[in-house]
Amino acid sequence: MVIHRPEVALDTSRMGQDVVVVKNGRRLCGTGGAISNAPIVQNKAYFEVKLQTQGVWGVGLGTRRVNLSKVPLGYDSDSWILQHSGEIKHDSKLLGQIKTPIEEGDVIGFAYDHELFRIFINGQEQEPAVRISTRTTVFPVFYVDDGAILDIQFGTFYYPPPEGGYDRILLEKSLL
Repeated sequence: MVIHRPEVALDTSRMGQDVVVVKNGRRLCGTGGAISNAPIVQNKAYFEVKLQTQGVWGVGLGTRRVNLSKVPLGYDSDSWILQHSGEIKHDSKLLGQIKTPIEEGDVIGFAYDHELFRIFINGQEQEPAVRISTRTTVFPVFYVDDGAILDIQFGTFYYPPPEGGYDRILLEKSLL
């Protein structure tokens, strides 16, 4: 008997109209945004993105209301985004800027504990960590444009999650 365990992946029922999701919900290309099929419900979560091809892209957190057809993200009140330029944006405001340039082949890690959003490049933590003040449930969100291709890792990571209890995003389980 084979037991199929649902996995966290990109939600193909909720994505921008010109974005393409392939490789079992793990690769994003085309133009537009995508959101994970699971919110971040545990105290400390971690996920990664490998930049396969440069272009215009962004990765971060968003609420269920984020408009995935309007890119770039980070210019609304429903998303907190690391953009390809290294800028971290929310509601059109610059929250911070990482100094390390991000290049093709780099792995970008994201750790979130319902207060701080931390960014890692190839396993090295970047400054600044961004404080996120929202009581709304958030999901990992991603966007691509201008030829960018992102590979998303929700479980089998290139680098270990940071110490302190960070782990892969867990699916909510209903007790009813």
